[in-house]
Amino acid sequence: MDQGSSIAKNSISCPRPAGLPKDGAGQSQNRSCLRNKEAVSVCRREDNEIRELNETKAQLEEAKNVLEIRVGAKTKALRELAAGLEKEVKDRTRELRQKIEESENSRVALMNMLEDMEDLRRRTEEEKEKTLAIITNFADGLAFFDARNCLALVNPKMELYFGIDKKESKGLIGKKIVDLAQITGFAPLAELFDGALREISRKELFLSEKAVFEVSSLEVAGRADKIGTLLIVHDITREKMVEKMKTEFVSIAAHQLRTPISAIKWTLRMILDGDLGPISEEQSEFLEKTYKSNERMINLINDLLNVTRIEEGRHLYDITIADMEEIVRGLVAVYDDIAAQKKLKLNFKKSDDIIPAVKVDVEKIKLVVSNLIENAIKYTLSGGDVFISIGQEDGNVKISVKDTGIGIPKNQQDRIFTKYFRSANAVRTETEGTGLGLFIAKNIVETHGGKVWFSSEEGKGTTFSFLLPPAEKPIIKN
Repeated sequence: MDQGSSIAKNSISCPRPAGLPKDGAGQSQNRSCLRNKEAVSVCRREDNEIRELNETKAQLEEAKNVLEIRVGAKTKALRELAAGLEKEVKDRTRELRQKIEESENSRVALMNMLEDMEDLRRRTEEEKEKTLAIITNFADGLAFFDARNCLALVNPKMELYFGIDKKESKGLIGKKIVDLAQITGFAPLAELFDGALREISRKELFLSEKAVFEVSSLEVAGRADKIGTLLIVHDITREKMVEKMKTEFVSIAAHQLRTPISAIKWTLRMILDGDLGPISEEQSEFLEKTYKSNERMINLINDLLNVTRIEEGRHLYDITIADMEEIVRGLVAVYDDIAAQKKLKLNFKKSDDIIPAVKVDVEKIKLVVSNLIENAIKYTLSGGDVFISIGQEDGNVKISVKDTGIGIPKNQQDRIFTKYFRSANAVRTETEGTGLGLFIAKNIVETHGGKVWFSSEEGKGTTFSFLLPPAEKPIIKN
């Protein structure tokens, strides 16, 4: 029991002293009891206050304990948070340092890249200037069309060739080839392409006697896509003049040689036939060799004259309606004995189709068929075969001459129709020859509106074929 409770009990136990009178003394005693009651009341109040204070203290203690627990928990949480923040700050600081370092490395790399790009740009500019300098000073006329087939560049030579000034030339940039046909200077060049840009190879463009050009166009491609088309115009005026002079010289020389050689031929023939008296066998042998050599000379002169006529565009004279089967059969009969002498079998075959009539210069067409048959006989070894056939293909007359001879090397086949060309194995097999026969044959066929081609395999034989349009329908189907 605490001190307040003890005081209260002592205050309540307040007995009256024995022997005191009830009156005065009683009054005094009553006053004393009142005081005691007041004291008890005070004590009770104090006790209540103390109790309340103690309860408040206990509550405060309890609140203090709770507060201390909460403060401890908060402090722990704050410490953990502080530790976490410190770790995060360290991590972030480390990351930031790494990023700063990476940024610095990136900056250095970017600077190096920019330097490399600047160096590359400078080199590109230098290459561009070199390319432009080459194009500007190129000996041929150049025009470049971009991937959209629009004009992108014209060099000074091209402007000079077609009489276009620089100001007008700049105005043409961005135009298509069909638009150039409206320009006076470029009109002949645009017409050469028929309004559509395409690849062509060494096509001649004749502007005048003093302006002849060779035009080629080729596609310029990158690694994957088309970049554009380059047009090249080469001035061949001088070459044409020289070629014309050469043709004229050959023509004059051939004509001048033809008369004495023909006289020699007929003189030799008269001697060999005994018209000028008898000759010995040995003399006849020598004269026969001379006659054959003279015949080869005449054939050469005739070939040269045919070439000059072809180049001058005047090698067809007498165009008539003819039967090609009859022409071919007649020539097969002529060469049958020649083939037999070489122990070759000459075979003629006509298809079951009706062969239409053709409109041709008979002598020139005979020359074509003769050249093909002679070549087949000449370049086929003894025991071989030569097949001549005539038929119809797409309404056109088709003639083929096939042999089992030496064939044509694959790497030389693209030159077989050019002047004076003979394949290497042909020269070894037959030393004599001018290399003009196939050139003449091709030009004669094409002048008639036909086409000629061949297929060959070295050591297995060759097949030459050509088509001629019928008289009623002079169009070849491709």
